[in-house]
Amino acid sequence: MIDPKGRVAMVSGASRGIGRAVAERLLACGYVVSAGVRDPGAMPALPGLVAHRYDAAEAGGAGAWVAATVARHGRVDALVNVAGISTPARLLDDDDAPFDAMWTINAKAPMRLIRAAWPHLVAAGEGRVVNVASLSGKRVRNDNLGYAMSKFAVMALTQEVRRLGWAHGIRATAVCPGFVATDMTAGVTKHPRDAMTRPEDVAAMIEGVLRLPNTATVAELLINCRHEDTL
Repeated sequence: MIDPKGRVAMVSGASRGIGRAVAERLLACGYVVSAGVRDPGAMPALPGLVAHRYDAAEAGGAGAWVAATVARHGRVDALVNVAGISTPARLLDDDDAPFDAMWTINAKAPMRLIRAAWPHLVAAGEGRVVNVASLSGKRVRNDNLGYAMSKFAVMALTQEVRRLGWAHGIRATAVCPGFVATDMTAGVTKHPRDAMTRPEDVAAMIEGVLRLPNTATVAELLINCRHEDTL
């Protein structure tokens, strides 16, 4: 296992939900965490945690956050892309705006962050990228086609990071949870909230894949809170 001491992990969407749980988990095991959030002032003052302003909807935000992280810490060893949105976007809807918003935030934003961090991940020799996708990136089971399309794109992005980064020691994993008890699923009624996956459990699995050596990598990690056929 990789020793996290002294390693720098960037975590987007770190103010709440899965992102917050990941930031706290990585801090606890020894990483320095650069948290990308819209309001850095709202983040707690914790040893090893530095909050930077980052808005996934802004094209220039990725480069600015990576530059600030490298200026502060001198390196980037891991990138965890958590920030995302889910708004209704059905096939027969006339309005493309929700599709466009999810494409920008769920698919293009992590791509931009990976681009910006790429030379630093290469320099690390054991660079790690974790993209939080979804089981909706593996199959379509509800009307929200826009969300599924954006998460299918995240799966393709992860595969390309693995292909292009392999010789440089970069390893990438797509983490695909089902229902997780976060703000995003607050309105879900078809599955009991107390039977949903906890953000802390997703964070524990993300820590695990980040610390695996180059010789033991996980391409996709599917996380179920209910029975599904194997995908």
